[in-house]
Amino acid sequence: MSHITTIIPTPSDFKRILLILLAAVIFSVNMVSFVYVAELFPGGFSGISLLIQRTCEKFWGIQIPYTVLYLLLNLFPVFISFKFIGKKFTLFSLLMIVLSSVFTDAFPKFKITADPLLCSVFGGIINGIAISLCLRADATSGGTDFIAIYFSEKRGVDMWNYIFVMNVCVLAIAGFLFGWDKALYSIIFQFSSTQVLNRLYRHYQKITMLIITENPDEVYQAIKDTTNHDATKFVGTGCYKNSPKTMLYTVVSAEEIGLLGKVLKKIDPAAFINVLHTKEIFGRFFTKTKD
Repeated sequence: MSHITTIIPTPSDFKRILLILLAAVIFSVNMVSFVYVAELFPGGFSGISLLIQRTCEKFWGIQIPYTVLYLLLNLFPVFISFKFIGKKFTLFSLLMIVLSSVFTDAFPKFKITADPLLCSVFGGIINGIAISLCLRADATSGGTDFIAIYFSEKRGVDMWNYIFVMNVCVLAIAGFLFGWDKALYSIIFQFSSTQVLNRLYRHYQKITMLIITENPDEVYQAIKDTTNHDATKFVGTGCYKNSPKTMLYTVVSAEEIGLLGKVLKKIDPAAFINVLHTKEIFGRFFTKTKD
């Protein structure tokens, strides 16, 4: 019986499907308008697929659909994700992969602007929006995202630098074969996309909170209940009044800071809270597992 209930879609699942559908449409429209018009190369497996597609067409006259290449490249990452990351997470990600690739081939190509710089900037912005919607549905657009999540969450290895190197290699090959202007504009596209993504999706960003409070026990319980993160208590002296003070130190996800801040203000309106951006963490940090 429990197995059957896990298969039945929930209202949350339908919301995730709608977000993925919207993300796939935006992603594909961006591909056929800005990316194809300016002959750009996005990052990840999408860029590799376009590189293979354009290389086969230019040098051998062979036209391979984007869908075929993108799905083939994602076969192994999907298998890894399904086995080691999360089955439901993988199925929703697979839905995004299939829809975005099929829509990219199905939608007619059209030109909004022929200016490569405008295509790079606005194409990157729209691409970042599409990927952010997909991530908010707790899914990915496939490819290198699977690899990065697997190694970062399961193996404790930061793969983003390696993925960056891979993207540089793709751009270097694209620049050599199709012109360095295409590669340079593609860098602008990827940079714009990354900036938008960092603004709209903050799950992997970490925030350090230093909280000086008169109610340390209640504040700690709120941190634990709201974020499932722990805290460390420091006892000191307030220099101005020479009075005893208690400070709680904790690290939370950036997307949790808004809700947690409101909860803490209700518990102790007089609390002094210092919020710091955390560059890197070594050691155990609670991360919600993929479903």
